[in-house]
Amino acid sequence: MSEPVKTQAAKGYASVIIAALLWASCGTAGKALFNAGMSPFVLVQTRVSLASLILVVLLAVWNPSLLRIRARDIGFFLMFGSVFMALMQLSYFQAISRIQVAAAILVQYLAPVLVAAYSMVFWHERVTTRKLTALVLSIAGCYLVVGGYSLALLSMNRPGILWALLSALAFASTTLLGEKGMQRHNPWTSLTYALLFAALSLNAVQRPMQITALSYTLEQWAAIFYIVVFGTLIPFGLYLMGVNYIRSTRTIITATLEPIAAAFMAFLFLGETLSPLQLAGGASVIAAIVLLQWEREHDARSPEAIRSGRTA
Repeated sequence: MSEPVKTQAAKGYASVIIAALLWASCGTAGKALFNAGMSPFVLVQTRVSLASLILVVLLAVWNPSLLRIRARDIGFFLMFGSVFMALMQLSYFQAISRIQVAAAILVQYLAPVLVAAYSMVFWHERVTTRKLTALVLSIAGCYLVVGGYSLALLSMNRPGILWALLSALAFASTTLLGEKGMQRHNPWTSLTYALLFAALSLNAVQRPMQITALSYTLEQWAAIFYIVVFGTLIPFGLYLMGVNYIRSTRTIITATLEPIAAAFMAFLFLGETLSPLQLAGGASVIAAIVLLQWEREHDARSPEAIRSGRTA
């Protein structure tokens, strides 16, 4: 018997909120590694390679059945992992290595608009006032928190802006493909093969595991493994679980909590001040998440999703 809708929704929102908090905690670690001379490509290559290896070992020990996929699924995971998961990881770090982190986050979080538009047009999700209001609140809140009003985006490094736009497209595509993949697979199966195929493509493009030829301090290796475990394995797994429970649109809108969490962490641990507009932005995103939780309508479902017992 399937879980009650409210229970599934609670699990979905909790999963995405925790994922957003973990992602928010990793931005500083990534920036520190770039300042130490590590290239974005090497970090992403290392991140997905180690994360996929750890997941394969864990699933092989814990539940080998989760590693079984059909031959016809390989094409899907080539698209999901080798193209969009790899591109999402690489484009975001390329963006923040060229422009301000705030600007990169602001552009990347155009992704919820892309997901909502695609889901409503092609998957026939019902357009509701609450869902559209939540979308506007989340984007506006993100804009305020990262100080979008003071960012001269048009005068910034153009390749950096293009990488950030590519990151938004890849983030949206990964979310949508994640929902499609979980009509047939467990979230951890989907994540394992997405990361594995991403690792294969990145290691095929340039020398495999370039990091092994470089020297880093103990603190820098700690930052790398923090990003692998707490910036990749756990949050991406939780994010896909969220997609599985509450669908793409609600999941990616809820994920806009990430920049809000990053701003508050900087306030708590780095002593950075929060302006009234940033506080208003944080309240706006939280209001969007609360509004989504109140949303109880059921979107039109595909036959496969209905048979799997998933709810909107």
